Amino acid sequence: MTDFQQSDSPFSSFSCSPADKIFLDGAYVRILPQFAKLEAIQIQNEKKILDIFRESRLESAHFQWNTGYGYDDVGREKVEEIYAKLFRAEAALVRPTIASGTHALALTLRGLLLPGDEVVSITGTPYDTLLKVLGISGDEPGNLREFGIGFRELPLSAQGKIQISELANFLSNTTKVVMIQRSTGYAVRPAIRMEEMEAAIAAIKQIRSDLIVMVDNCYGEFVETKEPVEIGADLAVGSLIKNPGGGLALSGGYVAGTESLINRIANFLTAPGVGKECGLTFGQSRSILQGLFFAPQVVNNALKSALLFASVFEDLGYETYPDTKTSRGDIVQTILLKNEKNIEVFCETIQKFSPVDSFVRPIPWEMPGYSDPVIMAAGTFVQGASIELSADAPMREPFAVYVQGGLIFTQALYAVAEMIAYFRQ
Repeated sequence: MTDFQQSDSPFSSFSCSPADKIFLDGAYVRILPQFAKLEAIQIQNEKKILDIFRESRLESAHFQWNTGYGYDDVGREKVEEIYAKLFRAEAALVRPTIASGTHALALTLRGLLLPGDEVVSITGTPYDTLLKVLGISGDEPGNLREFGIGFRELPLSAQGKIQISELANFLSNTTKVVMIQRSTGYAVRPAIRMEEMEAAIAAIKQIRSDLIVMVDNCYGEFVETKEPVEIGADLAVGSLIKNPGGGLALSGGYVAGTESLINRIANFLTAPGVGKECGLTFGQSRSILQGLFFAPQVVNNALKSALLFASVFEDLGYETYPDTKTSRGDIVQTILLKNEKNIEVFCETIQKFSPVDSFVRPIPWEMPGYSDPVIMAAGTFVQGASIELSADAPMREPFAVYVQGGLIFTQALYAVAEMIAYFRQ
């Protein structure tokens, strides 16, 4: 605990009642000691990025772009060089035309897998939007099952850990890709941290060195000081409108890893024989790299925001995942809000105190790629950018809301100050 005076309260300028301010101050003071650790991680990651920019001799000429096929696009090539170095990978594919994290994952799987191959998840059921890609939910044309590609999943343990001791019996002769989802998705479980992931990857490679380990890195970048490829993964896949875009990237996704695998995936993105050598970046090199430059600071704000929501709602008696005592592997904060009304109030408040579309009232709807109606609060500068403060929830048991992002910590302070009266009544 730190010495804390009422005059130090970050809630002093907000309109909540004196009693609510005292309650919020208690929740805030409880997490203050963790902020120094988060800042230390931020500084390490910022130094790494700055060093790579300097080493790569980034210059203003790399912010230009060309037309047509995009041959010899120096901006595109520099972005991919920087991403490869940052992830300690042999190569990277970073394109604004990759529409989402799900698109990046689907692109990767389609580039790697052939009929008769199998992909397995060792972190339980993947995120909802990937289920239709795999062909285990719905019957969308072009799903992997339609091409004779199999899928199985190994559930996490009761403690939410990868069942490393079960891997030898679980992996089969047809298994080609082992998928690790770092973040929680719409499950109620801890995120996978680097230490646990490294042990799992080592066990996989000991069983069969030819297995391809692909990590869904969404929501996890810069939460720790290492990334999946440098601890043994073959590929890390993510979205630019989450952590690494820093709130400035307008669109895009990335895949970083082994050069031979990146080349296969690039051939699927464009055409065999063309690969990475063409494809316009539409002038986004500047925003992609500037966003990356700010990303560790933005991720730090997102983590502080997640801690704040966890602390407040723990004190209110709600279950939170992770709780305030647990080390974090992603920026997502899960809160079990018990019923639909609480979810709606929570999301409406997040939307109301957003910089964009604050006047819009979010309602549950049949969102493409999801099996249940989803309510989503996202008053963001970049549409759907979940590195900006946002909240979403599938309308189903256990009525969990998933909070992520926060370009500035003040926005989280504002939102929680405005919703506290409802949840304390």
